Amino acid sequence: MNQLETILHKIVTLEEAAKIVASWKQAGETIVFTNGCFDIIHKGHVYYLAQARELGTRLILGLNTDESIKKLKGADRPIKELESRALTIASFEYIDLVIPFSEDTPLNLISTLLPDVLVKGSDYAIENIVGAKEVLANGGKVKTIDFVDGFSTTNYFKKIKTTTK
Repeated sequence: MNQLETILHKIVTLEEAAKIVASWKQAGETIVFTNGCFDIIHKGHVYYLAQARELGTRLILGLNTDESIKKLKGADRPIKELESRALTIASFEYIDLVIPFSEDTPLNLISTLLPDVLVKGSDYAIENIVGAKEVLANGGKVKTIDFVDGFSTTNYFKKIKTTTK
């Protein structure tokens, strides 16, 4: 399999992911899950995802679809379409699976996959993280990771808007 095929094979449906995760769990792997939009990839994303991967042996990323991002962030977003975002994020060596989802939250993904570790940014209180109850009830852990100060897609988007006026 060439490099592009390897990357493309990481982008899967929830049904495909469930089968893969079951085999990983059977092999004793520690499954980490996080989610987000990952529109304009920046230093903060790289640090966050690398730290998330260090919490286990496999990292799964739930990726918001274009429609769900519009609901969350407004009509101007996303900047990059789902296929570009998925391909970019799947190219990261430490990302094992990318699962696009269109629901408002990743609860269905989390409830189906039941990762060992659920990760979000430290702007979330653990009790407010979607899927935390399900992961904890299954014996898993919920962790938060600090952001790199000054790096956010929203800030880049504002900068682009001000420099193009």
